[in-house]
Amino acid sequence: MAKKKSSGKPKVRPKASGRGKPSTERKPAKKSGAKAKSSKPKDGRLRLQRVMASAGIGSRRECELIIEEGRVEIDGQIVTTLGVKVDPTKQEIYVDAEKLTVQRLQYFILNKPPGILSTSSDPSGRPRVIDLIKTDKRVYNVGRLDQSSEGLILVTNDGELANQLTHPRYGVEKKYHVQVVGTPAAGDLRKLEEGVYIAEGLARATKAKFLKRATGGCWLEIVLAEGRNREIRRMLAGIGHKVRTLKRVSIGPLRLGDLPRGAHRALTPAEIKMLKKAPSLEPLKKRRRPVKRKKIKVSSEGGEAEKTEGVRRSSGKASSRSGSGKKTVVRGTRKATKKKVTRGKNRPAKKKVASKKPRRGGFNSKPKRRR
Repeated sequence: MAKKKSSGKPKVRPKASGRGKPSTERKPAKKSGAKAKSSKPKDGRLRLQRVMASAGIGSRRECELIIEEGRVEIDGQIVTTLGVKVDPTKQEIYVDAEKLTVQRLQYFILNKPPGILSTSSDPSGRPRVIDLIKTDKRVYNVGRLDQSSEGLILVTNDGELANQLTHPRYGVEKKYHVQVVGTPAAGDLRKLEEGVYIAEGLARATKAKFLKRATGGCWLEIVLAEGRNREIRRMLAGIGHKVRTLKRVSIGPLRLGDLPRGAHRALTPAEIKMLKKAPSLEPLKKRRRPVKRKKIKVSSEGGEAEKTEGVRRSSGKASSRSGSGKKTVVRGTRKATKKKVTRGKNRPAKKKVASKKPRRGGFNSKPKRRR
């Protein structure tokens, strides 16, 4: 018998699986281009605007404007281009001729009383929100509450988090309790959710509901995902109700709780972690009004069937298009056939009936007698 020639390659035995049977399946090789995502770079270099924002200079957008204006120096050279990466521990960064020092991030929650301004500077010297915070670091308030409003306001020096909590594209919701004069009807609350036109355009509430009655009015709960100057007051004025008291009770997962008016405290690590998870990375989708379904009877050779207008269905059901261009669906049939619509715009025209001509001289005239 002839012996089989060996190929010269060593035989590879299949690895035994946990059940005692050899497994011939191989694990898929890792893709060369795939890399694990990491929040911190390995070389310690970060974008310049991010370093400036974390140092409390302002939001990222404000820091980008400062860089473009040529007010930043790195190791003695003026930088005007965005996207430059720096190492704050090894390089010297100057903003407006002042050395930039990376500060320890601080987060405070404050129950703002009425009469306090939510601004970083006031020429008149009126009391500000940051004046109530006891710290030696440069901090600023996240978002604003007008002077007559009260409630929860966040104070920090984390510019990146401040931008994510205030920019409307991240969809962080703020909840307010509002006392108004009078009692809005259910239609008025629905109008707040659909949108009220103000000077900047259409302003809408994510949610608006009735809470309880009060002397001469009631309390409402309004949720917003955007922030404009005196937005709630102008929206309620648009439906004919004046605001007496406006109090913010939450920002995302952060709640005001039983914090006394004018008092503040530092956030716990758990609260900071929840706040950083609150911004959504996907932009908000525009709301679409629900399509009203109308049932219309259609006549066919096999009998009567129902047709719904303004609704799109998946494949497998017969569909047809009406004269107005809307897609319609006929249930209970496999093939779409031409049907005559007895109602709506596609109503067939009535046949003209020939009118009887009157006799000569009119209907009431008597025929002439023959002589």
